[in-house]
Amino acid sequence: MSTNNDEKWMRHALNLAEFAAAQGEIPVGAIIVQGNQCIAKGWNQPVSSHDPTAHAEIVALRQAAQQLNNYRLINTTLYVTLEPCTMCAGAIIQARIKRVVFGAYDNKAGAAGSRFDILRDTRHNHLVECVSGVLAEDCGHHLSHFFKTRRQKNPIS
Repeated sequence: MSTNNDEKWMRHALNLAEFAAAQGEIPVGAIIVQGNQCIAKGWNQPVSSHDPTAHAEIVALRQAAQQLNNYRLINTTLYVTLEPCTMCAGAIIQARIKRVVFGAYDNKAGAAGSRFDILRDTRHNHLVECVSGVLAEDCGHHLSHFFKTRRQKNPIS
């Protein structure tokens, strides 16, 4: 179930997505909140960091683990503008994130209900509460605008 706080934090994640786009990265932003306080943030960085694992969620998870001095991020909520992929879903489970709130669905690679449903798979030893569609239009617009602009700059011959 979505709350007003979910929209507030998703707006922060959208700002990070805009920053990622300005860096030439796919516009995805993530925030980790504990006790109504942001403890970590991340944006997509695989291109600039030459690291295929530098998705917004992973960057934020690493930062939160350092902040809490613990790889278990108990009682935290991850806000991300795009549905997590399978890699990120696995890391979210390992980190014991309590809740994931995302904006746009990723029908090609999403792992929180659209293509796969890894986060809510009852075979795991940790189940994650998932809330989808928070500011979905805004999140989806950032992504579609980014790819439309990219196609216009680099049309396929």
